Amino acid sequence: MSILNNALSGALASQLALSSSSQNIANLQTKGYTRQAALLSAVAPAAGSTQAGNGVRITSLLRFSDNYKTQQLWRTASDLGQHAQTQPYMTQLETVMGNDDANLSGGIDKFFAALNAVAGVDPTSTPLRQQVVTAAGLLAQRFNSLNNVYNSQLQSVRQQRTAIVDSANTAIAAIASLNGRIANANATGSNASSLIDQRDQAIDSLASQMGLEVSDQPDGTRNVSLKTGQALVLGGVAGKLAVSGGADQAFSLTFAGTTFDLDVTRAGGQLGGLTTYEKDVLLPMQNNVAEMARQIADKVNAQLALGKTMDGNPGKPLFVYNTGSTSNMLQVASGFQTADLAFSGDGTPGDTGNLQKLADIKNQTLTLTGLGSVLLSDADTQLVGKLAVDSQQNKGALDTFQTMRQQAEADWQSTSGVNQDEEAVNLVEYQNMYQANMKVMSVANALFDATLAMMG
Repeated sequence: MSILNNALSGALASQLALSSSSQNIANLQTKGYTRQAALLSAVAPAAGSTQAGNGVRITSLLRFSDNYKTQQLWRTASDLGQHAQTQPYMTQLETVMGNDDANLSGGIDKFFAALNAVAGVDPTSTPLRQQVVTAAGLLAQRFNSLNNVYNSQLQSVRQQRTAIVDSANTAIAAIASLNGRIANANATGSNASSLIDQRDQAIDSLASQMGLEVSDQPDGTRNVSLKTGQALVLGGVAGKLAVSGGADQAFSLTFAGTTFDLDVTRAGGQLGGLTTYEKDVLLPMQNNVAEMARQIADKVNAQLALGKTMDGNPGKPLFVYNTGSTSNMLQVASGFQTADLAFSGDGTPGDTGNLQKLADIKNQTLTLTGLGSVLLSDADTQLVGKLAVDSQQNKGALDTFQTMRQQAEADWQSTSGVNQDEEAVNLVEYQNMYQANMKVMSVANALFDATLAMMG
């Protein structure tokens, strides 16, 4: 009987629709879950039939997803990761280099203040001379402490990049595996929505680590490549990233048996951000500080060599600059005594001719890479100022991309997220649909019984 068949198809369709709504509600708080809905379509009557139709059927389970919004989500993840990963390092350097008790400007000022104190009181005073040697040691200590901060950051950046590569390889392998499972599910007509959600979450995680290009394929798989063009995932085939070397890390990608070198400064995401920070900010800053230490040592030592001690002997070097040292870049020469300070210009113990020239070094210029010729007294201030500009620019970009990411998440949620009120309405509607079809089935049964009774 067509009435009974129609009602049965409606009851079954409403059950499946209720099932999809219950799945949505169950995953109301599941991150990355994409809501689903049953697509109903009328079943046409047979050819030549005068019947209204043959009921209803579930054509498919719709997955509410907008590819543009999903791609936008991944792009903002990459931009945000690039700037968020480097900001803590910049903030730390700003704090250290701007601290009066730790910055280089304070150490330089105290060293030259000690020289001026000797010149203004008594150039033969042992306590005042000792203050000069002590101030020199404290200045060297500030250079070494700051250099240690740079080295610590370099080590941390390199460790983070290695960890990012390991994490990225896990995500790449997961995406390739899910591609295979999704293709199989689509081929057999199974619902692959949960697998697609898992894959999209893996891509989103990978996108925060490096910039990606993602393209959809007819079989439901997604190909993933770096924004520079190198393939990471093609269907079910996964590439593998590698990092080698210690202080000078090298990156490569192996795909289908072929290995390519990677320039990760162009990779984007956390990996590209960390590398750009290392090459454009951290290493140049460390090199500038090393140049400052070397030139200060050279200028002071050269001027001391032109003077005379109270015994009439030539001056000895006060500073030792250790090229390439990681923890002891600048130090006071071993065994240096106050008597070794050559303050006299003509050999007279009370003469301050050379001492005046030593004090005047503060007003001389240094040559720093990227800054050019700067006054010694202003060199640290200019370095800190350049760092502040870089940090402020990064903060501005970070704020912008945080807003863009939040907007992208809201846009994605508006299409793919579960709306509790909407699902509540759907539950009532599909429940009513089920109950109405059951009522039709009851009427059909009553008619069938009545017909049998009449024929009996």
